[in-house]
Amino acid sequence: MPKPIVAYLRVSTREQGRSGLGIEAQRSTVARFAEAEGFEIIAEHVEIETGKGADALDRRPKLRDALAEARREGGGTPVVVAKLDRLSRDVHFVSGLMSRGVPFLVAELGPDVPPFLLHILASVAQQERLLIFQRTKAALAAAKARGVVLGNPRLAENSAVANARLKAEADAYALATMPVIREAQAAGAKTLRQIAAALTGRGIPTARGGRWEAATVRNVLRRAPSPPCVNMAPINGRTSRALTTQIVQTA
Repeated sequence: MPKPIVAYLRVSTREQGRSGLGIEAQRSTVARFAEAEGFEIIAEHVEIETGKGADALDRRPKLRDALAEARREGGGTPVVVAKLDRLSRDVHFVSGLMSRGVPFLVAELGPDVPPFLLHILASVAQQERLLIFQRTKAALAAAKARGVVLGNPRLAENSAVANARLKAEADAYALATMPVIREAQAAGAKTLRQIAAALTGRGIPTARGGRWEAATVRNVLRRAPSPPCVNMAPINGRTSRALTTQIVQTA
């Protein structure tokens, strides 16, 4: 028998709400997740509002409705979102929601992500927002210093934002994944390939939603903050940073 879930979809501007593009993408993601994992969507709540600030629940009546419906259904019925940032990029807000006794599922992460990892990802999302702002400002300043004629300021700004977002998202995902990598290593995963298998086995997707490979783990280690002890290990003829505690060549 399918397990019930309550879907919560959100876009942050009225323009996105009118176009329906952001909502449809989220709806499709949640529907695929429900079908793959044996859930039944018993209700859907759509919000067109900002997610900024720790008191954002006051401006989220549809989220309150989703929480209330999940409680009425009982049995630990969760609220599911397509991506964690559809709740908020504010870690205090997300933590507050998690303390309300209604479980949350994030479709792009799978059904088995523990609450502590959601908390880490929320912290990373908050930091990502700051990084995007800082890198956008720096990119525009650097372009101006090189004598680049921006022409259409909005176009230049959008380009800088897109580049900054890609880098910030990759850095943020690497930071969020490191605790799980260290946990897998402590459980006996000694090589990059073994760590990749452990991440895949736990249902944790790569940043692009794919399957973990040794090279993917290597890229995460390159982006993440360095652990206390780091050495360089060759992988397929290339040099890669790796943890000294036996994250070694996997060929």
